[in-house]
Amino acid sequence: MFTVNEGTVDRAVRVVLGIALVALALTKGWVWGWIGVLPLVTGAVGWCPGYLPFGISTCAKKS
Repeated sequence: MFTVNEGTVDRAVRVVLGIALVALALTKGWVWGWIGVLPLVTGAVGWCPGYLPFGISTCAKKS
């Protein structure tokens, strides 16, 4: 459906950051921690809509 535009490192960082923020929301009650759902989902899917307007892709270049 969507073209993957996130590389492996980008996706891993997003998932780890997302899990950390959601964990803070659950354990500390930080409402802003729920913003971690966004990087968690985009990292899991491999597609970031914010990259589209700028034509950014962190995927490895194919030779």
